[in-house]
Amino acid sequence: MNIRLAEINDYPFLKENDKHIRKDEIKSLIYQHRILLLELDDEIIGWLRWSLFWDNTPFMNMLYILDGHRSQGLGKKLVEFWENQIKQDGYNMVMTSSLSDEQAQHFYRKLGYVDSGSLLLPGEALEIIFTKHFK
Repeated sequence: MNIRLAEINDYPFLKENDKHIRKDEIKSLIYQHRILLLELDDEIIGWLRWSLFWDNTPFMNMLYILDGHRSQGLGKKLVEFWENQIKQDGYNMVMTSSLSDEQAQHFYRKLGYVDSGSLLLPGEALEIIFTKHFK
C-alpha cells in the first residue's frame, strides 16, 4: 500500500472516476496538492480530496475507496495519513461532512470526529458537519 500526492499524469484516472467534482477543478486541486491517492500494487484504488473551509480550516471533501477494496481499513489509513500531513502543516482542526442517510457518518465518528452542526438543503438528507481537534 502506498499513499502519495496526485500528479498531473493521474488526471485521466481522476477525471474518469471522481464523479462528484467538475473536471476543471481536478487539475486545480492537483496543482494545489489537495488530492491524495491510495495505491495497491501500483494501482490507484482510492483518493482523498480536500480544501479549506473559510479559507483557514482543512475540510475533507471526498474520501473514496473503489469497490472490492472497501471494509479493509484502507480508508482509515488514508484519513490518518491526511490528518498527519495537516498537523505537520500547523493546523489544529479538520472538518468533513456526511449525509445522515450514509454509513460514512459512523466511520468518521469512530475516527474521533464529532458532530458539530448540520445543513439541510431542499430535497436532500441532512448533511452532518463533523470536526476533529488535534492536541
